[in-house]
Amino acid sequence: MAEKEGFAKFVSVQGHYNLIFREEEREMAKLCAEDNIAMTPYSALAGGRLSKRPGETSKRLEEDSYARLKYDATAQQDSEIIRRAAELAGRWGVTMTEISLAWLLTKVTAPVVGATKLHHIEGAARATNLTLTAEELAYLEAPYVPHALVGVMAQNTAAAAKASHVWSAGNQKIT
Repeated sequence: MAEKEGFAKFVSVQGHYNLIFREEEREMAKLCAEDNIAMTPYSALAGGRLSKRPGETSKRLEEDSYARLKYDATAQQDSEIIRRAAELAGRWGVTMTEISLAWLLTKVTAPVVGATKLHHIEGAARATNLTLTAEELAYLEAPYVPHALVGVMAQNTAAAAKASHVWSAGNQKIT
């Protein structure tokens, strides 16, 4: 339509995509590849789930109620993928962040990484130098089970069109 009408074409799409939420692979990734549209996914580390070993926690994991809405319902099925990411991180001697982003960089142009500390940026940068083998990529992907849509996309229904939505990132106050 954009081409036909002389409008600016889409050049990038920002969708919810990471190692434990791969629903963009159903249709969007194929469309983007066909139409040369960059994928710049958000939630690259699944609200911290792909950067913490099983049993570890963080302020984000404890307080981000919106991320819990998106990920808690599938925590059991996602735990094997998270365990495998931790295992590969140990094998490589790197962080889970580096493993998770290295996987994602085989799929997309550039992920959106919510860095709040210097070491977050350093880990993301190091991931660009990590090349996982085809076997390692398959090992990470194998346990994936399709998920129901969550977050904004799940709320984007005709029935919910007039409802007000409030998204939260914890107990933060806007001043």
